[in-house]
Amino acid sequence: MRPERQLPLDLGHRPALGNEDFLVAPSNKTAVDWIDRWPDWPGTGLFLYGPPGSGKTHLAQVWLARANGVFFRAAGLSLAEPRAILAEGRACVVEDAAAADETALLHLHNALVERKGHLLLTDREPPARWRIGLADLRSRLLALPAVWLAPPDDQLFAAVLVKLFNDCQLAVGEEVIGYLLSRTERSFAAARDVVTALDKAALARRRRITVPFVRETLGTGN
Repeated sequence: MRPERQLPLDLGHRPALGNEDFLVAPSNKTAVDWIDRWPDWPGTGLFLYGPPGSGKTHLAQVWLARANGVFFRAAGLSLAEPRAILAEGRACVVEDAAAADETALLHLHNALVERKGHLLLTDREPPARWRIGLADLRSRLLALPAVWLAPPDDQLFAAVLVKLFNDCQLAVGEEVIGYLLSRTERSFAAARDVVTALDKAALARRRRITVPFVRETLGTGN
């Protein structure tokens, strides 16, 4: 059963992995433009930085699918021969890059330069704010364009919630989205968790998703 009013949203979207979409908004448009510009980047790579929930990982995965590259979390980046790690690939993502072993990251960067490949790094802070012991690594990282992703604003976060509900074939009213906007952590992971919980509860109890139902299910108070 559909509510009488739906929240009108007009954001661009792009295919990501699986059935997800990456929604484009002012908070992430500069980063999206850089991803779209690949492989015509002016240098070896790109650095995406911003707070948790700003979409760094999601956008990096969008790029990785296009570039057919290799993904590492910093803790998993070893000192092994980078050419063997990359196999035949010429693209690589390192997530939470500030935690990576400096020598391993330097060797990986140099291997990609030799292959005329590209490196995409993500972290909360740009490399200019890191404490980097290796001068060669510091100079290389500071040469990369560093692009800030802001936390989702109201428009983007509302669009994410609407899309997630639509993916579950759930139509919710503007009042439900507005209620969740003021009571949900501003991250895409939190949005998914909330929508999943409401979807399961609605199916189990055969109830429409209304503000009273959300309040009761999530225990969010008035």
